[in-house]
Amino acid sequence: MSERRPRPTAKNGRKPVWRRALNPPAATGVTPPAPRADPPEPEPAADSVVQAALYRDGVRVSTPASLADTFRELRDQPSGMAWIGLARPTEDELLSLAAEFDLHPLAVEDAMEAHQRPKLERYGDTLFVVLSAARYLDAAEEVYFGELHVFVGPDFVITVRHGAAPDLSAVRRRMEDTPELLKLGPEAVLYAILDSVVDGYVPVVAGVQNDIDEIETEVFRGDPEVSRRIYELSREMVEFQRATRPLVGMLHGLMAGFAKYGTEEELQRYLRDVADHVTHTSERVDGFRQALTDILTVNATLVTQQQNAEMRALAEAGFEQNEEIKKISSWAAILFAPTLVGTIYGMNFDRMPELHWALGYPFAIVLMAVVCTSLYVIFKRKDWL
Repeated sequence: MSERRPRPTAKNGRKPVWRRALNPPAATGVTPPAPRADPPEPEPAADSVVQAALYRDGVRVSTPASLADTFRELRDQPSGMAWIGLARPTEDELLSLAAEFDLHPLAVEDAMEAHQRPKLERYGDTLFVVLSAARYLDAAEEVYFGELHVFVGPDFVITVRHGAAPDLSAVRRRMEDTPELLKLGPEAVLYAILDSVVDGYVPVVAGVQNDIDEIETEVFRGDPEVSRRIYELSREMVEFQRATRPLVGMLHGLMAGFAKYGTEEELQRYLRDVADHVTHTSERVDGFRQALTDILTVNATLVTQQQNAEMRALAEAGFEQNEEIKKISSWAAILFAPTLVGTIYGMNFDRMPELHWALGYPFAIVLMAVVCTSLYVIFKRKDWL
């Protein structure tokens, strides 16, 4: 970020103290007090201020109990930096921050609502950053996404958290444990937050890779529920891609402004490292989406093959059944001929010419034999027998 330009006095009487903390005064030889560890950030209840602290030369000098105390103490610390953490803040709290730190109304409006896309915007001396953090839930085998809005000014950092991720208390402890990094100012805090969000992607990538391996096994095992799991994981990867892909451009945009805004050389190295990790993660996510697409195609092919095999088996069973029916029908027709002749001459009528014919019986036997033989030959030629 650039050197601060003079600003007019705010309406609330605050003097212009917009000086960067990148060039702290010379060390006095006094050992600074050990940084305090923050308690875990709770879910917001009535008060959404999770943590507010003032820093000077990379060391915490105050932990105000309210936003009003933070504003007042920051006015009394010309070379200090305020780091305010909020979780689902109220509209009044955001408006008070906007008035105190001259935040742009559009950025404040975005911070009031979640479901913003990851982005980086610059409003004068203030950066507004929207990040999408991710966390892998082992029990449910799902990816949970949280949203984080960050305002970075010349002497303040404001984080607005929507959701449980990431753990910003760990970021604060890390920075307080490395005062040489924290004293580089608000940009260093932004780096630490970016680094935490990107590091949070690592277990998500590992969990998704494990899920994909399991899905591949289920696909070739013929699990009927695998299609639904592929679809759900594909949706998560779309969301994951929306979280990681814009970060690549955002970090490259920050790196492009290193010279213009006078970013410290050491901080440049850190941000380049984060950019490398983001690029690697984004490539992995793209690979996951392609892999899931290929798996879905393979699964559809296997399902089609299985359906074809079942249809073929049904067709073969029907063909065999039809062959049996033809055989039964053929023998029934052959046996019907002698039955018909025997039935006619078994009616016992007195006036039947053939009853008193000397050759009547041999004729009837020969007739039945001829008819049966003819039918047998016909059915045999038609492959019914």
